[in-house]
Amino acid sequence: MSHRADEVRKRIAKRKRDRGLPNENELSKQTSLFMNDEEKFGVYSPPTYEAGPGNGNGNGGHPLFSTEVFIFKLLLSAVIVLVTAIAFKNGSPLFKEVRSAISYTFEEEFQFAAVSTWYRDKFGEPLALFEPKNEQSSESGSETQSAQLSVPASGKVLESFEDNGQGIMVETDLPSVEAMNEGIIIEAGEKADTGLTIVLQHADGTKSWYGNLDKVDVALYDFVEKGKELGKIKLSENQKGTYYFAIKKGDDFIDPNQVIQFE
Repeated sequence: MSHRADEVRKRIAKRKRDRGLPNENELSKQTSLFMNDEEKFGVYSPPTYEAGPGNGNGNGGHPLFSTEVFIFKLLLSAVIVLVTAIAFKNGSPLFKEVRSAISYTFEEEFQFAAVSTWYRDKFGEPLALFEPKNEQSSESGSETQSAQLSVPASGKVLESFEDNGQGIMVETDLPSVEAMNEGIIIEAGEKADTGLTIVLQHADGTKSWYGNLDKVDVALYDFVEKGKELGKIKLSENQKGTYYFAIKKGDDFIDPNQVIQFE
């Protein structure tokens, strides 16, 4: 009887194969293909968010990247550029305030030195975590020194502030000029009136100019400490040279002799 039952099952399986229908073993295999790990093994597999088709937020991208937001930002940037172009192309008084605001934004000089000083006050020097300073006496001494200005290069003032209304010319036998205070180098190059010139921006908003130099020893946007050598002075055969020095506060120059003693 069991032999006959086996024959019947074989005939049914043969007819299913002939008709293209899956048998019980194939059906169980196909069903298992659609089962996740949790259904098969009772283990939960967290979803992955790797870039690629079918992953992430459902549109083939990373869940942290939104195509709609990106397109919106792109369109907003284009609108801002278009409005700026219209404001400057159209001479109507209606756009006067807009033009003034845009010009101020692009022309106002960024206060590198002020930001650098704020960062160091808040977070310390770059290696402060590895080399902390525990001596209070040295800290108080450095604060006292920072309140004073260093002489760029001592010598005789040949041309005073009253002569040109901007800076002074100093004759010296020293080979180089030094920073009067710490700050950021914002200019280093040739100027029409002062030759090879370095402009140093300080945390209080002032700028010091060092001109008529022979060589520059610093790079643009370098942070320099007070007393740091900035550049070489042109020396003559008698080992004397002259350099230009000026201090600018906002849009006005101030007399360097009022704050620094050169002789």
